[in-house]
Amino acid sequence: MKKNITLFTILLCSIIANAQTNPAILNWLQNTTVTGRHYVKNNSTPIVDAAIANCQSIKYSATSVYVATNGIPTYITGPFQDGNPSLATAQNAIFKLPLNPLQNTGVATATTGGNIGLFINGVALFDYRDGVSWKNSTSSLCGGPIQPPCMGDGVWNRDAVVGERLGFDCSKAHPAMGNYHHHQNPSAFSLDLKVISDVCKLYASDGLYAIDSSKHSPLIGFAYDGFPIYGAYAYKNADGTGEITRMKSGYTLRNITTRTTNANGTAVTAGPDVSTTYPLGYFREDYKYNVPVSSSQDYLDSHNGRFCKTPEYPNGIYCYFATVDENWNSAYPYVVGPTFYGVKSATKVTTITETVTTYTPGGNTGINKSELDESKINVFPNPAKDFIAIQLNQLTKNNIDVELYDLTGRLLQKTVLFQGSTIVNFDTRTLYEGTYLIKIIDNGNVVNKKIMISK
Repeated sequence: MKKNITLFTILLCSIIANAQTNPAILNWLQNTTVTGRHYVKNNSTPIVDAAIANCQSIKYSATSVYVATNGIPTYITGPFQDGNPSLATAQNAIFKLPLNPLQNTGVATATTGGNIGLFINGVALFDYRDGVSWKNSTSSLCGGPIQPPCMGDGVWNRDAVVGERLGFDCSKAHPAMGNYHHHQNPSAFSLDLKVISDVCKLYASDGLYAIDSSKHSPLIGFAYDGFPIYGAYAYKNADGTGEITRMKSGYTLRNITTRTTNANGTAVTAGPDVSTTYPLGYFREDYKYNVPVSSSQDYLDSHNGRFCKTPEYPNGIYCYFATVDENWNSAYPYVVGPTFYGVKSATKVTTITETVTTYTPGGNTGINKSELDESKINVFPNPAKDFIAIQLNQLTKNNIDVELYDLTGRLLQKTVLFQGSTIVNFDTRTLYEGTYLIKIIDNGNVVNKKIMISK
């Protein structure tokens, strides 16, 4: 009996220690009140949905974390202008991920279609593909010189980030049968240095975080092997030293004009010649892994990651990164892939069959005053005319109040920057010219910003 009590005590201490230190428990965005919103085409006023956004609960055992989520973000979804009739709908899912991920020392496991990871707001991560390839060996309706590519033989696989760009909303995501997901870095198109989609002009929205090249990017999710996913920037050196730098994909486009071989030179079923219709990068097989011999540690491995130290893992762990190019446009293989580094063990479960503890965030889980000061809060345009945008270059873990005052101290407008969002707007068309004050408030911490309105 005494032995059993001792074993129980050891297990309990292990569980408590995990809750206190394991980022796979601590970093999910929990919410039970804010619902999702979506746009419909030709209407710039979002519709409020019934489904609760972000993650609804986090439970854990000594070995696993269970994330209950609808797969709906707090940022506005849609519309999907490629004709996709689906809306982001509640998935009512529980995902089981390992707390102690393991390296796969055997043959690497390829990523697949569908979920391959989970962002910290409970939204799904897909890999590069959209389920479409150039030819289908059993159908005469696909892959000819005038026919479109379709579900095929898996030789020339279309890159979703390129082939489906028209169908992504402002947040760079879209649904598949209602399962809303990102294939790429979850930062809004409008926040990139070179904007390659105008969808945000018509349907302003947000992403999970805003890229900040001066800071280590936040932890934004976990892959299905349990290893963490970070944004685009990190310490240059894997030991946690050096300046902040962009993590670079090790994949480059092949120097080809015809599509008749794989990157290793083996012959394959021919795809379309490289053209303006099917440019290099249109298919996954257009890439090869080719890190320069003289490269530094900021080039990632073939899984799109590296072993390194981060703010959440000061002792080091293998990390994936959401890669972008110098213009902050998404760079292949985007997040994870084309193979996993670790043992793929995450699953979607209907019930939890082991004893678990519910994790409840304690204290101020938002950002404190000093961090607000350092986060380079952008208020623009200044002077403003029709609107004011307030952007935080930091992932918000709390709902943050944003208020607009005149200089007499009268409150004119108020809004909320929801957890997992980065930007909000005020309509200023009815305001007089002059100076106004914006207050950004997080659990009593306040940052003030002055703004000019000029007609």
